[in-house]
Amino acid sequence: MSRRSPSWHVATVVGTRAETATARRIELEIATWPGNDAGAHLDVRLTAPDGYQASRSYSVASSGEGTRVVLVIDEVPDGEVSPFLVHDLREGDRIEVHGPLGAFFVWTPSPDPAPVQLIAGGSGVVPLYAMASAHAASDDTAPFRMLYSVRSSDDVFFGDELRALADGDRLHLDIVYTRTAPPGFASAPGRLTAESLRAAVLPAGQEPRVFVCGPTPFVEAVAGWLIDAGHAPARVRTERFGGS
Repeated sequence: MSRRSPSWHVATVVGTRAETATARRIELEIATWPGNDAGAHLDVRLTAPDGYQASRSYSVASSGEGTRVVLVIDEVPDGEVSPFLVHDLREGDRIEVHGPLGAFFVWTPSPDPAPVQLIAGGSGVVPLYAMASAHAASDDTAPFRMLYSVRSSDDVFFGDELRALADGDRLHLDIVYTRTAPPGFASAPGRLTAESLRAAVLPAGQEPRVFVCGPTPFVEAVAGWLIDAGHAPARVRTERFGGS
């Protein structure tokens, strides 16, 4: 459980760059940030000149005790908050954030030797990347595996970082492309099914700790398939999202 109490903070944008054609990586400096566990989230609140406010929750891609916080925001075209963050936010701007939030859907080093299975749908990879990165930087010896379902190679978040973790033997990475696969990729593109999921994840007999994050339909389907495959419900943790 997180030992850090959430509160409102003023965050300064210290860097931004494109993550994909529709998503932006945003680095914040938050002098009063108490740190956060891997998998935590925060609320971003925007205030218009007329006083209207809109707030949305976003997963944090970074973790640890520092005051630098990384977000990766995927634009929802009709959203109230994400289009501004993706297109209009600039270095030096200040925004309000509330956090860190979340104590259930987090990973911290544990004496539990069971392996960890991460399952991401689209931008749901953000908190799971934080977990994989934190694990790689720790002394925790539990095996880590990630299944990442994404439309195409152009839509992959943290591509270089995930490949580095996989090349360093700290993460077993499986990617499923649902629309377009890269040339020469071993599998044809297609959505996950109960059968393909079972073949790609750690078996229930190993009693893995499982974290699933993505759009609500994806998470509900995957969680149901996992339970049907024999995974204990108490070992499956989920986080889902909608428009923002």
